[in-house]
Amino acid sequence: MRQVQSIQVIEYHNFTVLELQKKQILKTDMTEVFETEVIKLRNHLKNQTSPYLLQHSWQPVDWYPWCEEAFARAKAEDKPVFLSIGYSTCHWCHVMAHESFEDKEVAEELNRNFISIKVDREERPDIDSIYMDACVLFTGNGGWPASIFLTPEQKPFYAGTYFPKHGSYGRIGFLDLLRAVNSRWRQEREKLLQSADVLNGQLREEQNVRDSELSWQHLSLHAVRWFKKNFDESNGGFGDAPKFPMAHNLMFLMEYYRVNRDRRALEMAEKTLIQMYRGGIFDHIGGGFSRYSTDKYFLVPHFEKMLYDNGLLLMAYTQAYSLTGKEIYREVVRKTAQYIQREMTDSHGGFYSAQDADCQGVEGKYYVFACEELTSLLGASAGKKFNEYFNITAEGNFEGGSIPNRLGDDLEEETGKGAESDYSHTEPERLLPKVYAYRKHRHSLFLDDKILTSWNGLMIGAFARMYRVFGQESYLRQAKAALAFLEKQKSGFDTLFVSCRQGSCQGRGFLTDYAFYIFGLIELYGGALEQNYLEQAERYCRKALELFADHEKGGFYFCGLENERLIADFKETYDGAIPGGNSVMAYNLVKLWQITGRELWREEAEKQLKFLAAFAERYPAGQCFSLLAALLYQNPPEHITCVLKEEEDLKKLQKLYGRDADIVVLWEESREYERINHRATLYICRDGSCRPPVNL
Repeated sequence: MRQVQSIQVIEYHNFTVLELQKKQILKTDMTEVFETEVIKLRNHLKNQTSPYLLQHSWQPVDWYPWCEEAFARAKAEDKPVFLSIGYSTCHWCHVMAHESFEDKEVAEELNRNFISIKVDREERPDIDSIYMDACVLFTGNGGWPASIFLTPEQKPFYAGTYFPKHGSYGRIGFLDLLRAVNSRWRQEREKLLQSADVLNGQLREEQNVRDSELSWQHLSLHAVRWFKKNFDESNGGFGDAPKFPMAHNLMFLMEYYRVNRDRRALEMAEKTLIQMYRGGIFDHIGGGFSRYSTDKYFLVPHFEKMLYDNGLLLMAYTQAYSLTGKEIYREVVRKTAQYIQREMTDSHGGFYSAQDADCQGVEGKYYVFACEELTSLLGASAGKKFNEYFNITAEGNFEGGSIPNRLGDDLEEETGKGAESDYSHTEPERLLPKVYAYRKHRHSLFLDDKILTSWNGLMIGAFARMYRVFGQESYLRQAKAALAFLEKQKSGFDTLFVSCRQGSCQGRGFLTDYAFYIFGLIELYGGALEQNYLEQAERYCRKALELFADHEKGGFYFCGLENERLIADFKETYDGAIPGGNSVMAYNLVKLWQITGRELWREEAEKQLKFLAAFAERYPAGQCFSLLAALLYQNPPEHITCVLKEEEDLKKLQKLYGRDADIVVLWEESREYERINHRATLYICRDGSCRPPVNL
């Protein structure tokens, strides 16, 4: 048993038997390899649970996690801090790790003159956000890995992203950078400290934005105009490469169409959704979407798959189906949900974070095929049809191989509207399980198996919405199981954690954890119509107000009263690849008011929308989830209060009204709501007026 565990650790850190042979450290007993060669390289990351930190725990760099001990040592030894921020499935993080952090010369320079700290951005989004802002202030852009140099007081004085070990073409190498920073720290420290103080002041400076004088109708219109101006007519999406899915932008456009009947808004959303599915950004063999497209065609992705992208895209394709009835959108949801259930779900119900872009050190190797590979696997005739169907060619489309795609196919015509199409029953589609099994056997992907509360809340919401629209019980079971897993990990505490891995929970929750968890609960209540989910949503929303709300200036801080105090407080005021905590809280507050009718939630929703309107005026297209909340506030769905009698009444109610309406379920009569004719009775209100009660 001990030997098996040792082999798993070696494989986990991307060691293979072949690599060990090249290093000339292979022993006849694999346990001896682990104990004599790997354990010596362990640093202060050895007891961490983050897969990203563990990837670096065997390196010769004397890494610390973010902790007081590291900064205390920096002060005692009068050294600057090198802070490296990344995540486990990041391609360029892997490249810099291999080039520099595994390198003896670089490690000696870091260990001699710096205190080195490694941070998983997914476990510590607070640290990542502050120092990414610093990186943008220094360089004009950001990204991962983030490479930041700090004073022992945590103040940044230099920042960048990826650095190669040796410089070329005018770009400084990491080794030269370390020597230059050390020299300046020793000889020109006052200048460095002055720049650190100036930057620290900029990071601490809160945006003072006047209240917007524009209505949310005008702000929505401005956002739609921006999307129309920047829409790529030929390829879908907005602007040029790289193209990110940004599913919440598409969700806003579809909701804008539903409310205002602007056909162009729907056309832009549909074109983008179809093109993303056609392209290589969608995994046609195994399902699910990659993080973004490196080209304007959605053909060549950055191959890592993130839970949050797939959760948001599941909601977007579900919304598209609900609006149009086109079977292509149901098909995308089915395949993506299958991928999540098959590869991204813990045995106890939680959802994993991500899958790597790299395989055996090569980006995309897992996903790319050669023609002859598939004709050999499937036979000449079937293989030829399969290759033609998925555009797998001899010349290839990515570094000599082919990323399966369906660009050029008219999928809308092929699948149409209405009844279930025969799309999934074509011969190439029937061969997918065989190709999928072959691909899994051929190579393997690294899985980041930590379970993040925020991203899980998002995926719970996605599966709950899918159940409401498609009525598939497995979707509801999946959402419930994930929530039950998260609640069990909390062990009775009324505060949320950031992440969980192998039974160990890390960190008190940030605003995004609360915002998305509440979102998931609200959506799950809408699907299951079980009162306890609504009660939990209200309880956590009150907790979020207590921990994060700025009652003086409005909005919510990212860090709350239970989080570590860093060098700056900040508020997320724009949506990025994932909606910001303030936008999601606006949506949550609006929904809680509309479902419960409580005055508290109406007041808080109006305050939050007022706070966000000022930022939406500056950049409306960066506030799409807030715009969604505002559209919902101004155009509430049908509200139904139901006095039910039997369990069968609930199933009938869900089938008839569950897709769109806000529903409150009562099992006992009251003075306001009673059963008519001793049968289940509905009280339906819409557009500020209520109809006479009717029997279900």
